[in-house]
Amino acid sequence: MPATVRPRRSVLYMPGSNARALEKGRTLPADGLILDLEDAVAPDAKAAARDTIRAALAAGGYGGRELVVRVNGLASPWGYDDLVMAATSGADAVLLPKVESADAVRQADAVLRAAGAPQTLAVWCMMETPLGMLNAAAIAGALPRPGALVMGTSDLAKDLHAAHTPDRLPMITALGLCLLAARAYGHAILDGVHLDLADDAGFAAACRQGRELGFDGKTLIHPKTIAACNAAFAPAADEIESCRRIIDAHAAAVAEGKGVVVVDGRLVENLHVENARRLVALAAAIAALEKDA
Repeated sequence: MPATVRPRRSVLYMPGSNARALEKGRTLPADGLILDLEDAVAPDAKAAARDTIRAALAAGGYGGRELVVRVNGLASPWGYDDLVMAATSGADAVLLPKVESADAVRQADAVLRAAGAPQTLAVWCMMETPLGMLNAAAIAGALPRPGALVMGTSDLAKDLHAAHTPDRLPMITALGLCLLAARAYGHAILDGVHLDLADDAGFAAACRQGRELGFDGKTLIHPKTIAACNAAFAPAADEIESCRRIIDAHAAAVAEGKGVVVVDGRLVENLHVENARRLVALAAAIAALEKDA
């Protein structure tokens, strides 16, 4: 499935040390799963978690869900072995933590390729420090193929001494820098987690804001939030119908030698048609994923 239309509405973090959780992941309606070796795993359990993830990926059964392994940093005692395991694990992507430079991307990718990683294995980057924000464009430009930037807003807020506010205004500059970098280089981008699992209204607002800003989806920490996240980041039925009218009307106008057309009272140009085609393709990809789940 092309990276530009692959659904990434909901991507759930799962502790790599918990075999039961990884088993449950095969039945969850998330578009993607991040099998975590970093924050979710205690130091003395990291080696065992590596084996647990490797076994889960080898067993398969995850359908069309995108499978991502979050490794420990290359400078840590576990990072190199994590990358070597992930290289041939069958995962779709490797997620690097706390990326702050283009060199960090290139070093990790070199380890993956030396360990036999296929060309299809993508590299994703956690964007969660002030230096990472300032180097977002260089980091996105260093990714070796279409990948993703993943916002780590909890760590970022800590480093910024910023508050978690309902409108997320303290995060807007960082979110915008990473969105610009991701889109400039053709990568996906995922919004950060919402920590308050009892705050349904706040979660819905964050999802709505994330989609309005341009994020492809949101990272999650609990399965209870998957359905609401999927709904928030999926094109609505009436939106898709409008897109189809735009595509058809513009095609008819072009056939008549016209460059623009009015649809539902709005002027439509080629840029609107491109976006309409993207949303129609996304809706089709979501339907295919849900059928395969």
